[in-house]
Amino acid sequence: MTLSMTGFARSAAPTEQGELQIEIRTVNHRYLDVSCRLPEALRFLEPWLRERVRARLSRGKVDIGLRWQNSAAVAASLQINRPRLEAVYAALDEVASVVPDSQPPTRTTLLGWPGVVQEEGVDEAALQQAVAPLLELALDELQAHRQREGEAMAMAIRQRLDEIEQIVARLQQDVGGLQAHLQARLEERLARLQAELDPERLQQEVALLLQKADVAEELDRLQTHVTETRRVLTLDEPAGRRLDFLMQEFNREANTLASKASQSSYTQAAIDLKVLIEQMREQIQNIE
Repeated sequence: MTLSMTGFARSAAPTEQGELQIEIRTVNHRYLDVSCRLPEALRFLEPWLRERVRARLSRGKVDIGLRWQNSAAVAASLQINRPRLEAVYAALDEVASVVPDSQPPTRTTLLGWPGVVQEEGVDEAALQQAVAPLLELALDELQAHRQREGEAMAMAIRQRLDEIEQIVARLQQDVGGLQAHLQARLEERLARLQAELDPERLQQEVALLLQKADVAEELDRLQTHVTETRRVLTLDEPAGRRLDFLMQEFNREANTLASKASQSSYTQAAIDLKVLIEQMREQIQNIE
């Protein structure tokens, strides 16, 4: 199963603790990087949220946003953190002494400062229990999104593999005509130089040129990489890194093929291969 690293999911529901909403966004990243945007009262959930995400995802930059609108019963238990309020006010007062024209803070500004208003006796266990099913629902939706996009990318990669396979098959058929081409080219050079070679020496020179221009091994390896890439796309585990390695191997064979090219058809085939490999690589950059 091929999974994309790009996805989005949202889940929300009223609970006894109030209205809760979770949003999860993911984009491609070399490793797993989880960040959480939480209200101060729910900051205690961050380690647990990270743990749940790591259990479901292996790569990608993950952004989790959790919103909480307190129920009337919970909101009634709010209290002012007086030491925190005094510290904030003193800091703002110091700013005013340095910047005399600055606007004085409003009550709303002070109450909105992190840590000034606290929920007295927040039931952390009850809140986590309320968040848990919403988180799992969002993760399920996220995975479904990533799977749909991943399947589309896998289909695009398979199409490129089919094209590579066609190029390899065509070149393998052309290998038989390579000897005649090299012999004709050598005879043409000898004619221009008005030089003569006995048939045995001519065959030796052609054999030497064939050895230098032999691409059978590269074509065999390209076919092997095609088969392996198809296999990896069917694995029920993250395959992005393995696919990225295979693209490096594809590139290596295409470069060798280009360096050995003795006919324009081989040069064009090497260029076509590189274009197809780059198109696959662009897709693979977003596969988990």
